[in-house]
Amino acid sequence: MKLVKKSDSIVILAILLISLVVWGCYTLYYSGTPVVAEIFYESRLVQTVDLGKKEDRIFSIPQNRHVVFHVFEDGSICFKESDCRDKICIRSGRIDTVGQSAACLPNKIVLKIVRKNNASDNDPDIVIG
Repeated sequence: MKLVKKSDSIVILAILLISLVVWGCYTLYYSGTPVVAEIFYESRLVQTVDLGKKEDRIFSIPQNRHVVFHVFEDGSICFKESDCRDKICIRSGRIDTVGQSAACLPNKIVLKIVRKNNASDNDPDIVIG
């Protein structure tokens, strides 16, 4: 008894191929877009960080000094330290593409990547994965 039929393999391969094409198009379309990171505290925008400056720095926001962010020279940003219990925000890693976000829910902080200029209605609200 076969576990996977030939037709199942074709369907799985087609789904993987379509997924790779969509991911590739998305990456190519947004790779050259100038972006900024918006930091929200309790749903209020408290700081905007320009990721195009190519600087390496570590900082925190005045609303919560226990949460530390790290901006890298390659234009990505991540949570560096947090006093939350589960540390999911730190494990979310670097983000750098329009629509990506990370959050430290116990500290009520959300980090979101958006276009630098003229945000569009066609921009993704969130990127998963």
